[in-house]
Amino acid sequence: MKDERFRGMGVALVTPFKTSGALDENSFERFVEFQIEEGTDFLVPCGTTGENPTLSPEEHLRVVELTVKRAAGRVPVLAGAGSNATDKAVDLALAAFDLGADGILSITPYYNKPTPDGLIRHFGAQAAALERKKSGFPIIIYNVPGRTGLNMTSATTLRIASEIPSVIGVKEASANLEQIMQILRDKSEAFLVLSGDDSWTLPVVAMGGDGVISVSGNEIPRLMKSMVSAALSGDFASARGIHNRVLPLLTGNFMESNPGPVKAAMKLMGILETDTVRSPLAPLTEASRSRMSEILAECQLLAQTSRK
Repeated sequence: MKDERFRGMGVALVTPFKTSGALDENSFERFVEFQIEEGTDFLVPCGTTGENPTLSPEEHLRVVELTVKRAAGRVPVLAGAGSNATDKAVDLALAAFDLGADGILSITPYYNKPTPDGLIRHFGAQAAALERKKSGFPIIIYNVPGRTGLNMTSATTLRIASEIPSVIGVKEASANLEQIMQILRDKSEAFLVLSGDDSWTLPVVAMGGDGVISVSGNEIPRLMKSMVSAALSGDFASARGIHNRVLPLLTGNFMESNPGPVKAAMKLMGILETDTVRSPLAPLTEASRSRMSEILAECQLLAQTSRK
């Protein structure tokens, strides 16, 4: 039976920083409230979009804590708990559990390039540690070869799902439609397949996928939720209408390294006060900033109500 808590439109939350680069807790809490008000199905703090590689261990846990606290059970929290060091990934998973998260999102280890057996050992270690806390605590694994240098094949994904029961789904951002189709064809009924690419969400759901963990949901949660809900209910005409309207933003959010463009857009829309990113990311170039403004106008999004 599918875990419906993580079906639909989840958002890989940005982490707001002050102009000084410090974590902006007040802005983050307001942003979480905005997401809930806009209808987001579940929240995903401390992923790549949340700039987790540049968060200190204390900041990482604080962001998860704030998300859980602000959500207050109204929506599920799928906390990022990924690392290329298995012991660290286990520690992050256990901390997320202790802080009250409803599940974890765990990326394939980056740089190390583990074999399929290595991936089984890595995710299995997280699962075993969590099992000692609570039987069946959900893990969604994350395949994003453009970030990690490693593609988790459909065969490996299906093997992990078979051998580690608490792995209940995958966030697939391989941009390999054939690979995603193979997973959808051969997976168990209970296994969730979530798009990890906003622009691929509609085709993935059309093929039997379960939704998206979205970057664009930071800017347009209500529209992304409406598109996914329509597609999941079989109303593909409505879903296509939204998809076509916002497609320039779905792709434009990656004109430079994520989350630079999405933070710039959120500042232009009045959702965030600053678009500060942490080094080694750099502020958006003026050319990209100008292009993002044009995209928001094209998608009729500059009238977004200020959430400052």
